[in-house]
This record gives sequence, C-alpha cells and structure tokens, in this order.
Amino acid sequence: MNLAESKKRNNISEYIIHMYQTEDLIRVYDFDMEKVEEYVIKHIPLEDKSDLKRWYKEVAEKMKTQGIEEKGHLKELQEISNDLSDLKNELLKEDKDFNKTYQEALPHIQKSLELSYGQVKGEVQACLNGVYGLLLLRMNGKKVPDELMESINAFGNVLSYLSYKYKQKHYLNEN
Repeated sequence: MNLAESKKRNNISEYIIHMYQTEDLIRVYDFDMEKVEEYVIKHIPLEDKSDLKRWYKEVAEKMKTQGIEEKGHLKELQEISNDLSDLKNELLKEDKDFNKTYQEALPHIQKSLELSYGQVKGEVQACLNGVYGLLLLRMNGKKVPDELMESINAFGNVLSYLSYKYKQKHYLNEN
C-alpha cells in the first residue's frame, strides 16, 4: 500500500491534502515525469520507486483526462469532499461533540468563505483549503500569523473529527 492509499484509509483529510500537493507538484513540473522523478521521487526514501513512479504517472494522466492541467482537483477528490460535507450534515444532527467543534470553527469557516468571493463552495472545502494553505506557507518558509493559526486549528479540528468518523464509516468494518 503506497503513502496515498495509507492516508486514504487512515485519515481522509490528510489524503485529500496530499493529493492537492501531488496535483500541484505535477503542475509545477509541467507534467514532465522526468522532472517529477528528479525533483520529487528521487528524494523519497524508498528502495524500489517503480510503484511511486507509476502512481505519479497515473495521477498526471487522470489530471489530463479530466482537463485540470492548470487548476482544479480530481473528480475523486471532489466526490470525497462532498461525502465529507454530507457526513458533516449528518453529524450536526446527531453528534453533540461534533456540533461543539463545528460551532467553534464556524466563524472562521464563514470568514474564509467570505474572503474567497464565491470561489470556495462548501464549508468542508474551506477547511481543506485553509489547512492546505498552511502547508504551502510552511513549505515556502513563511511565518504564519497567530490569528491565521487560530482559524487553521479550528479547521483542523473539524477535519480531524470528520476524518475519524469517515474512517469508522468506510473502513473499520472491513476484515
């Protein structure tokens, strides 16, 4: 099982963010798999990298097929995000602990949606974008202001809860 598949089974939010990063890396290197191999795959500590190379190539092909070479996300990721939104709505009706976590994050989510000027369509997507934005800032060596960290922590709390419940729903009943 590769890293992405492991993340998918264990923390669906981490999986989505990992895939966003993968999409962006493929775009940065203009879908040139030789560059992806040289600048990305080469630096991943694995002895046999053939599966990883094949996986990056498959993701790049899916991106081209779906017409998201410049922006956007794979349909699979959008579907999972929609599933998480549905799960969020279910939990809001029946789970007091989630409700508390969500209510604490709601002002941050609303502000994020407002600042996106309609570009971000859902609350779960706002949380994912916030956490992914933190990853990008840190990768670029940027300092993250305290007030932004408060929002990102709130997003992370919502995503952690949703990921845990998603795993329970989709993977814990498997043998």
